[in-house]
Amino acid sequence: MTSQHDPIMIKPINEVAEYLKNLVPPNIPEMYSLKPMIKNISDEENIRSGVIAFRDFIYLFCDCLISAGSAYAKPPKKPSGMKDYPFLHNITNLLIDIGYYGILSANGHSLLIADLPLCIATIDANGKKKPPKVSANAKAECFKFLTLCGFIFTDTEVFYPRNPLMLTGLKALSVADMELRTDRRYWNDNYLLRCNYRLIKAEEADIAEELEDFLHPLSDKLREFAIKLHKRYVGMGMTCTLSILRDTSYSYGYISKNRKISSSRDEYALRVFEFCYSLRNGYCLFVRAKKTAKYADIIAAFPQDLREKITAGYGCYKKLGGTRCQGECQGICIPLDDKMLGIREEIERWLDKEAE
Repeated sequence: MTSQHDPIMIKPINEVAEYLKNLVPPNIPEMYSLKPMIKNISDEENIRSGVIAFRDFIYLFCDCLISAGSAYAKPPKKPSGMKDYPFLHNITNLLIDIGYYGILSANGHSLLIADLPLCIATIDANGKKKPPKVSANAKAECFKFLTLCGFIFTDTEVFYPRNPLMLTGLKALSVADMELRTDRRYWNDNYLLRCNYRLIKAEEADIAEELEDFLHPLSDKLREFAIKLHKRYVGMGMTCTLSILRDTSYSYGYISKNRKISSSRDEYALRVFEFCYSLRNGYCLFVRAKKTAKYADIIAAFPQDLREKITAGYGCYKKLGGTRCQGECQGICIPLDDKMLGIREEIERWLDKEAE
């Protein structure tokens, strides 16, 4: 029997970069209202244009990771997940430090930097010295890679000659990441790399619009089917929740107004099904089927592959085989690929029964 402590197979950095690139919103509007805090950063038009410039930078950043990332990003000895590269954690959080603590020059063409808190040793409450979260060597490697991506660093200033407005976008998104997020910030969540411009919008986010962006790498027909399911089950009273935990998912479940819900994690726990994108499985539909005994006759008429998946159910590999968790408690996994288009009616019939 395999040990429960088998090493996680981390994905090559080029595959991680492709994964991250797919999470960047492809369609950022040129006009939208900004939250008051963000308006203080610069001219509103510059901020919006700067965010688009930052999106383009992230595309370039991912392309550089694909072509040259293996020289910089090394996995830890004991990775916690398939994309656990300390280099990515360090460079993302250094970018946030540069954007948040940097001061835009009068012409907006550079960020003036005194200190980066992540790179400074601290003293804890007991008087014990704690090393910086990003070491001098790690900082040097990150700056070297950012130079490859178009940054220029001097002793006190940061430039991006390809498009100076990008620095304004970085500033706005870093402030949003530090001060406007409603979910908990994690040291290793790479949130900035998603270019989540919706944090700075004054208008409430449109979850259907977000979902459409999330599914943009898929074919038109698959996106249309997924959006159809979204509208159908939200119309039936389900709540759609964006969850960025280990993976990115849009989950659907019934949430009672009387039930205490304190976070998206609580809402996610009540899901019936979800659209998920992960390094392990790509784009998938996960269904936590719990009522199959009530509609066995309907399942019996499904195509063999789907019938066998539903009949097999889902469960934790740790319990079933003694191996490290494979995420099998997430639900029955149906890839969002062209094969799904042939069983759209069965998928909808199945979800209808689970949603009753």
